[in-house]
Amino acid sequence: MTLRVRVATRDDAASITRVRIDTWRAAYAGLMAQEILDAMDSERETERRLARWDEMHGELHACDLLAEIDGVAAGWASIGPSIDSDRPRDGQVYAIYARPEHWSRGVGHALLVTAERRLRSSGFRKAHLWVLDGNERAAAFYERHGWREDGATMTDERRIAGTGHTLLERRRIRDLREPLPTP
Repeated sequence: MTLRVRVATRDDAASITRVRIDTWRAAYAGLMAQEILDAMDSERETERRLARWDEMHGELHACDLLAEIDGVAAGWASIGPSIDSDRPRDGQVYAIYARPEHWSRGVGHALLVTAERRLRSSGFRKAHLWVLDGNERAAAFYERHGWREDGATMTDERRIAGTGHTLLERRRIRDLREPLPTP
């Protein structure tokens, strides 16, 4: 088994979408309405991702990372400058997901370490990310990697418009000057 993390390209849009949908359905079952998870459509999401690719990757330090095991997509991360107005100098991990069959096998760790290195090399001293409230598996993963809650919360309605549901997320931060974690 060979695990490799690389910068994703437009050609990876469908693989990224599959990672995201499969992971959401496994990780968020019971944490958000099943109708949201059931309504996720791979073809539509891939088309949207392709249509916005240049816009989402126009910032110098923004990129998607794809983790592959023996050439097959196993995880995905998206990083760049902060989009949070109260932390404008931070880097941000916008998304990070490992396919459920690869949980606890090093894929998430490899993605997060690569994301941190890229953010650090882009000049960011600190970074943050958001975790869905109640997602204890993710919270424990980030805790092991030195990411700590800073008390900020966000009500997220962006991805669930029209469903009548809102999600609560909790922010975690990390000082990128601290040593990288070891597996």
